[in-house]
Amino acid sequence: MGQEDWDSLSQLHQLAGPPGRRAGGGLESILHHEGDPRGDEVPPCSHQAEAISGGQSGCVLTQHVTMRLAWILQHCAEVRRAVREGTCCFGTIDTWLLYKLSKGAVHATDYSNASTTGIFDSYQMCWSEFLCQVVSLPLSIFPTVENTGHNYGSSDASIFGVPIPIMSVMADQQAAMFGECCFDTGDVKITMGTGTFMDINTGNKPHTSVAGLYPLVGWKIGPEVVYLAEGNAADTGTAIKWAQKLDLFSDVQETEAMASSVKDSDGVCFVPSFSGLQAPLNDPKACASFMGLKPSTTKSHLVRAILESVAFRNKQLYDIMLRETHIPITRIRADGGVCTNDFIMQLTADLLGKKIDRPSHFDMSSLGAAFVAGLAVGFWKNQEELKRLRTTDRMFLPNPIRASTGPSCRTGRTLCSALFTGTASPDSSTQAGGALH
Repeated sequence: MGQEDWDSLSQLHQLAGPPGRRAGGGLESILHHEGDPRGDEVPPCSHQAEAISGGQSGCVLTQHVTMRLAWILQHCAEVRRAVREGTCCFGTIDTWLLYKLSKGAVHATDYSNASTTGIFDSYQMCWSEFLCQVVSLPLSIFPTVENTGHNYGSSDASIFGVPIPIMSVMADQQAAMFGECCFDTGDVKITMGTGTFMDINTGNKPHTSVAGLYPLVGWKIGPEVVYLAEGNAADTGTAIKWAQKLDLFSDVQETEAMASSVKDSDGVCFVPSFSGLQAPLNDPKACASFMGLKPSTTKSHLVRAILESVAFRNKQLYDIMLRETHIPITRIRADGGVCTNDFIMQLTADLLGKKIDRPSHFDMSSLGAAFVAGLAVGFWKNQEELKRLRTTDRMFLPNPIRASTGPSCRTGRTLCSALFTGTASPDSSTQAGGALH
C-alpha cells in the first residue's frame, strides 16, 4: 500500500506492511488525545463506541493501514504538500496496480479491499467520514470504490501490446474465500501462511465484534453483498521460519516428522506473538516466548510446541467466532502454505471437532480473483459451476477422544491459562474467550 503523486505517477511514500508496529504510538496518542477534529473535548474512543453502537464499524488496529497512513501524513512533509495541492492519491496494492496498468487513468479499488483498510464503513458501504475526521485523513486522497466484479477499464496498450480488460479486483483473504467456494452463510475458511486468517461467511449482514474480529465485505457482485467476519493470528509461518533460522530444522518439511516423533511437547508451550497477540487477546505488546523448558527438552519438543501453537490459535479464533456470531458452521476449508503440514491440520480438526477440507491447490486467492473475473465476462454462468471446479486433496476427520484427553489438549489448556490468567497450572481453566475446553 502506498501514496502516489497523481501528476508524475511516482510513489511518494511506501507504507510499512503488517506486522510492523511503527504506528502503534500514533494509535495510542489518538486514543488518549483530549479532543477530536470536531472540537469535542472527549476522547475519540468515546465517539468510536458511539459509532459502533449506532451500527458503524470503528475498530482501528495497528495492523490496518489507517494508522500507518496517519503516521505518514504526520511525519512526511512531501505527502502533506501533495495533499494540499491535490496531487496525492492513496491506494491499496490493487489500486497501485490498476493505476500503473492504466497509466494513471484509473484510481479505484473494490469493496473487499476498501473494507480491509480500517477506514471503510462496511455498514454504510462507503469511506467513513467520521473515522477520517478522528485520525485526520483527507477523504480526497481515497480511491473510488467499485464492485468486485466490474469493468475497471483496460491496461494501457503500450504495456502488453494490446489493451487487456481488467474485470476483477479483490482482496487477498476474500479472494481465497471465493476460491474455496465458501459462498454460503456459515462457511469457514482458514488460510495459514505468514499469518493465519480465519473467515466466516455472515451472509448479507456484517458482524460487529467486541473481541477483535472485524467485519469485511467479502465481495459485491451486482447487487449482492456478502459479508465476512475475520480473525487473525499474525505469526504462523513467521514462527516456523524463525525456528528454521535457529537451526531447529533445516527443511520445513521435516517439522511434521519431528513433531510426531515425540508423544507430546514435554510440557513446553510456545506463544506465537512476534507481532503481539490478536483476537481474542488483542495485546499488541505481547512477546513471543517458550514456557516449560527443562533439561529434557529436545529440538523435537520445541518444534512440536510451535506447530501446536498454530492449532491452539486456530481453536481460539474458532471458539470466539462461534460465540460471537451464533452462526452454525456448515463447512471448514483450509489453504495456504502451512496447511500442507498434516500434523497441524489433524490437530486443528481434533480441537475444533470438525472435519477440515484441504484443497488440491493451496493458492486460492489467485483462483478466487479469476473466478470473479470469469463470472464478470460470462465465462462461467454461476457459482454452482465454480463449485464443481474445486477439488479436495484430503479431508481431515476429528478424533474426539484424542482432542479431549490427549497431551496436546492438556498443553493447550496450560498455554491458554498462561495467556489469559498469567498462571501456568496444567489443571487450571479460564473463562476468557478462546480457551480450550
